[in-house]
Amino acid sequence: MHPDSTTEARDAAHATPGVVTVHFWAAARAAAGAAEAQLPVDGPTTLAAVTAAVLESHGDDARLRQVLGVCSVLVDDRPAGTGDPAAVRVEPGQSVQYLPPFAGG
Repeated sequence: MHPDSTTEARDAAHATPGVVTVHFWAAARAAAGAAEAQLPVDGPTTLAAVTAAVLESHGDDARLRQVLGVCSVLVDDRPAGTGDPAAVRVEPGQSVQYLPPFAGG
């Protein structure tokens, strides 16, 4: 079994066309007030647009903005990297995960 097959199967079971599933971890979860959110999309979008929509849906909360600003981000379990979020493509049915820095690591 491929090491990512369990993750891929889980994501496929939770993937919804026309929706990007957003997962918040640790401090991002606390700031968002939820573990996940479903973001409707009309088609392919960008990580910058996903982040903007998340912030808009939370009234542009300053704490959430600060936490998301320091998060590592995964798009379908792949690191988004440190490049321009406007250049990171996010497809309907994919997931975006915000992972804040953890103590000691």
